[in-house]
Amino acid sequence: MDDAGAEAPDIRPAFSSLLEDSAEDLYESAPCGYLSTLMDGTIAKINATLLGWLGLTREEVVGRKRFSDLLTVGGRLYHETHFAPLLRMQGHLGGVALEMRTAAGPRLPVLVTSTLKRGADGEPLLIRTTVFDATDRRAYEQELLRARRAADEAREQAEADRAQLREALAVLQRSLLPAALPDLPGVETAGYYHTASPMELGGDFYDLFPVDDTRTAFFLGDVCGKGPQAAALTSLTRYTLRAAMIQDADPVDDLSVLNRALMERYTGDDPRFCTAVAGVFERAGDTLRVRLASGGHPPALVLRSGGTAEYLRTRGGMLVGVLPTAQFTEVSTVLRPGDTLLLYTDGLTEARVGPGRQLYGYDALLSFAVARAPTGSRALVDALTGLLRDFGDGLDDDTALLAIGVPATP
Repeated sequence: MDDAGAEAPDIRPAFSSLLEDSAEDLYESAPCGYLSTLMDGTIAKINATLLGWLGLTREEVVGRKRFSDLLTVGGRLYHETHFAPLLRMQGHLGGVALEMRTAAGPRLPVLVTSTLKRGADGEPLLIRTTVFDATDRRAYEQELLRARRAADEAREQAEADRAQLREALAVLQRSLLPAALPDLPGVETAGYYHTASPMELGGDFYDLFPVDDTRTAFFLGDVCGKGPQAAALTSLTRYTLRAAMIQDADPVDDLSVLNRALMERYTGDDPRFCTAVAGVFERAGDTLRVRLASGGHPPALVLRSGGTAEYLRTRGGMLVGVLPTAQFTEVSTVLRPGDTLLLYTDGLTEARVGPGRQLYGYDALLSFAVARAPTGSRALVDALTGLLRDFGDGLDDDTALLAIGVPATP
């Protein structure tokens, strides 16, 4: 039979259905995963496709988890040490292979593309991420079985080695901190280091030491990442700063020396950086004249004898080790009897608190300080140590504290 006269199929209903698809439907049921996060990684939006892959509900994820929480241990380490720093520097990363954890247990190999969204002033606002399922089922299952058999064979030996490794890491961690702070006439100092995990080397550091008969230098900081590479970076940073400050106790110049050292040591596709605050104080009668400079570090906090507290803003301080032309600015203050200066790393302010696991933040820390001002260095560090314990599992990063104060007049 001749088909020339047959009627063509009516495709208008199909077109009508396509036109009725809403943007929300397309987002939720896309063939790939989508999520948007705040700059600290907190997930603000996620589509149904990715939730289905991971076996999670929206209530479990939005506002409660960070993107790195969805990754395996190895994926999280790579994200912290490479992915996140490079994304902040470049604004876009595409096709990065990671592994995600599913609620049922198996790992999900994925390819991740992330882009920074910036505001009109150029400041980053949020991160948009696309996730593609990269599973090659047969090859991946075979590799998983081989890895499982190898893990079973190694488990007994690994358990025997765990205690020894934990002790070795603790010894190495202690070697990156001063054994004790010096006893200085008319000055009260106190330091503390909280280790988030006994099985991971942290990257926080601090030190305080005399440079001559009248001046004392101090610094505190946090390097990117964790593990042996972070420990190596911490060691280089700490000893470079100490040598620079002994040679020339000028906070701005010392951070510039550190910046050059990191730029020379870490180049190419393995960038490394840190945040740091360096300072020097000099005794003048019953006061301390303090000068300090910051490289991308949280602001120092001063508790005054009158019962107030304030942040010392170091405007323009850039991350150390990112740009060869990094600029650092000095700020100064005077500590009188009863005043205490507090330096800290961001593990304190980025702890998660409350049912919504919101950031502890700078406002809460300032209120905490005001409620205890005036107080001495040792008492302040003891109070903050208790606060860190109260955070429980909300404190998932190492935290270093260094307090310098002038004892109150009897």
